[in-house]
Amino acid sequence: MVKTHAEQTPMRLTFLGAAGEVTGSCFLIETPQVRFLVDCGMFQGGREADRKNREAFDCGPETIDFVLLTHAHIDHSGLLPRLAMLGFRGPIYTTAATADLLAVMLKDSAYIQEKEAEWQIRSADYDEEILPHPSVRCVFRDAGHILGSAIIELGLTSGNRHRKLVFSGDLGQPGHPVIKDPAPVHQADVLLLESTYGNRLHRNMADTLDELVHAINDTLLRKGGNIIVPAFTVGRTQDLLFLLIDLYRQGKIGEMDIYVDSPMALAATEITLKHTRLLDEEMSDAMKWLRHNSGKPRIHFVQSVEESMRLNSIRKGAVIISASGMCDAGRIKYHLKYNLGRPECSILITGFQAVGTLGRRLVDGVRSVKIFNENVPVRAEIYTIGGLSAHADQADLLAWLSHFDPPPARTFLVHGEPSICAILADAIRQKLNWNASIPVQSATVEI
Repeated sequence: MVKTHAEQTPMRLTFLGAAGEVTGSCFLIETPQVRFLVDCGMFQGGREADRKNREAFDCGPETIDFVLLTHAHIDHSGLLPRLAMLGFRGPIYTTAATADLLAVMLKDSAYIQEKEAEWQIRSADYDEEILPHPSVRCVFRDAGHILGSAIIELGLTSGNRHRKLVFSGDLGQPGHPVIKDPAPVHQADVLLLESTYGNRLHRNMADTLDELVHAINDTLLRKGGNIIVPAFTVGRTQDLLFLLIDLYRQGKIGEMDIYVDSPMALAATEITLKHTRLLDEEMSDAMKWLRHNSGKPRIHFVQSVEESMRLNSIRKGAVIISASGMCDAGRIKYHLKYNLGRPECSILITGFQAVGTLGRRLVDGVRSVKIFNENVPVRAEIYTIGGLSAHADQADLLAWLSHFDPPPARTFLVHGEPSICAILADAIRQKLNWNASIPVQSATVEI
């Protein structure tokens, strides 16, 4: 029997980002019928990341039919403006909550503002099957990472060939407050699994909250300083607000002034409250309590530059939550400049810090950092509260993988540093008895 062109031409997957590193998630899928991207993320962490962002997309953006987006974080969505600038004119498919958050995350792009009418963002509910192309079936499942985050299940057809691909996106921690747990998936021919914390176990939530309570009370009451919290505008900021409200409600922490110093954070928080059906029961209860106890604790959303600058004169009693989450840009750098050198203050690191970022240097214990070309001594206490991570740890990843029956024919570990991917691959071999591959940047595989 003579094979058709569609049957002769292979389906291909190319790792354009998040291969051997955590940021820059972007994957190109090609069949004889269609070319599309899953995620379109920005690289983060130093000059090398800047170069990769400038050089991204030699794959012919004008020939890309559509983009599927797992969630709104910049390392998964941040190069959408560049893709459009280089000629992409197709639709972007994602969940409704992510569509709302994209308007916040990308609104500072002048190109987006100029071309807003040309953007076609099409939203879908969790578990709803959509057809972005006649040969592509797509379902978004809840990834439990941030509001609207999704696992993407793809069905590809080319001639008589059928393949099911699953992209985990960023998987959350089961039992983590605010967002519901990640949905199980049971079958895939090809799986791409995130590996951010594939080498470790997080502290349990009870111990994590005890550590958070200690950090707050020790800093504000005993030492008489401020608490500075670098946080992503979307996801982590809302998590922290919920936790502080809930701890206050339980009487574990006292009166304080919480300043959320990120112009986008208010809009992101309002979007979170708009999608209450996506929140877990604990978060819903806390929001009901807050509506009946307005003003407690005192939460201030800081919008203007002038308001932000005034925070630098506060010497004690403040919890300042500010972006960016890895400390490399944004207003957080000013708050670190004015508080890092003060031993009575504390810095709470609650999320992943990529290699090359200011946040990673603080986690690694440097004694001095350069901020705005000034040497700033690190005298404040640095707390790394890993249990608040929005990413699954090794045990969570293995538990999620255990739902596959049979195991995927091919598993690729992405969104992780090479040494961490290697540790997770070994754990998968030992505990689940299947092999996982670690792709390199720009590698192409037939699927």
